[in-house]
Amino acid sequence: MPELPEVETARRGIEPHVLGRTLAGAVVRNPSLRWPVPDTLDAELAGRVVMALTRRGKYILVGLGDTHMLLHLGMSGSLSVVDADTPPRKHDHVDILLGNGRALRLHDPRRFGAVLLAPGAPEHHPLLRDLGPEPLDPGWDGKALWQATRGRTAAIKTVIMDAHTVVGVGNIYASEALFRAGIAPSKPAQRVSRVACERLAMAIRETLNEALAAGGSSLRDYVQANGDLGCFQLEHRVYGRDGKPCYACGSAISITRLGQRSTFWCPRCQR
Repeated sequence: MPELPEVETARRGIEPHVLGRTLAGAVVRNPSLRWPVPDTLDAELAGRVVMALTRRGKYILVGLGDTHMLLHLGMSGSLSVVDADTPPRKHDHVDILLGNGRALRLHDPRRFGAVLLAPGAPEHHPLLRDLGPEPLDPGWDGKALWQATRGRTAAIKTVIMDAHTVVGVGNIYASEALFRAGIAPSKPAQRVSRVACERLAMAIRETLNEALAAGGSSLRDYVQANGDLGCFQLEHRVYGRDGKPCYACGSAISITRLGQRSTFWCPRCQR
């Protein structure tokens, strides 16, 4: 958390405020994030124009001509656009100065986020070059998922959360998509049939798109760029509902652990 819908919601929220701006530099209050914030960030950003704002997996890519800035929200991060002279709260670690008296501010209580510079083409950066396909791209479908799962003995939930298989499907949306597809999360990936992979790919896309429309899921620290909470947690069918009745069959939702992550599922509906 945040997962793909929350990151894309953040990107869309800041885009009108950031795109086309000539940056005035950066203020780094705490460089000790998941990876150290470059000590040259202020000088590198000053005078550069934001020419593009895209997303790859859970990374927001700020296009600055011949270099990119990579933003990652980690486990607890959020982005907001504030007046640059707004007093920082605890855990407001980095401000990107937008050159108009405002700043893009990274708030990250657990400090697993990142602000990095990536000279050249971003797809060659070590953090991006081995990522799998985007689940919302038209070219990704059940056939691609089926091919990626052949020979994989790990649980299907673990496999679809692997960013080498497909990006951005974190713990919440993996549980939700598997429920919609009627697939038990512990089932070995190679035993998921071609037809079931078609259902699962469709369920992943539907779940992510619905979460995007709802502004993501607000659990713990996540808020949108404007400070609003996401609403998709109100639509969760299994996640966080252990012991409660399944909306489809009435059986109690179960909880187990896969890959050290809490996994929610309906033992009757998911096979």
